[in-house]
Amino acid sequence: MIVAARNEADRIGETVAALRGALPGSAIWVADDASGDGTAEVAMAAGARVVSRGRSHGKGGNVTATAEAVLSDEGPPQLVLLCDADLGASAASLTTLVAAVEAGECDLAVAAFGRRVGGGFGLALGFARWAIRRRCGFEAKAPISGQRAMRVEVLRATLPFARGYGMEIGMTIDAVRAGYRVGGYECDLTHRASGRTLRGFLHRGRQLLDFARAYRARST
Repeated sequence: MIVAARNEADRIGETVAALRGALPGSAIWVADDASGDGTAEVAMAAGARVVSRGRSHGKGGNVTATAEAVLSDEGPPQLVLLCDADLGASAASLTTLVAAVEAGECDLAVAAFGRRVGGGFGLALGFARWAIRRRCGFEAKAPISGQRAMRVEVLRATLPFARGYGMEIGMTIDAVRAGYRVGGYECDLTHRASGRTLRGFLHRGRQLLDFARAYRARST
C-alpha cells in the first residue's frame, strides 16, 4: 500500500491504522511530500515505512519515488493499493477495490466517493473526464480519485506517474492504452474536501493546470 501525504499529521495515523486493520500483514508505505507538520513521524509511529525528500516534488513525483522503492524492495507485492492520507477511518472501505482486483473483475479498480463533500463547480472534474475520454475512449466514473487498487503489472506499466495532480489522469490513460481493464467502485469514503473558498479555488486551479499538462503529454 502507498499512501500519498502532505501535511496530514492530524489524519495520517488514523488512516494507517485503518489500513492495517482492514488489510493485516500488508506493508504500508507513506509517500511524504516534504511535509512540515510531522506527518512522517506520525506515520512511522503508526507502523508505516516512509519515503520523504527534502523538498516538495508534487504528488505524482513523490508517489513515483515511493512506488519505485516498493518495487525494488525484496519480494514486491502482486497487488498495490494507492490512497490519500486524509481518509482517516474510512480507508478501511478500500477493501472493496482490493477484492475486485483479486476476483479478476478488473486490473485497475478506482474508488468513487459514495457521498460528495465540498468541491467547486465541477470545471476541473469535467475537464479530467473529457481528457481521459479524448485520449483513450474510456468513460471514467471518478477520473481524479486517488484511491486505486491494481495488479503490480499495471503499476509498472504506468510509471513514472504524471506530474503533480495529473497523476490519476495519466495513470488511467496509460493503463487503458496498455490494454488493462479499469473498473469503478463506489466506496463509503470521507476526506478533507476543499470548498468554495479562495484557497479551494486556487487548489483546483493548480489541479487543472496539472491535468492539462498530463493531457498534452499524451497527445500521441
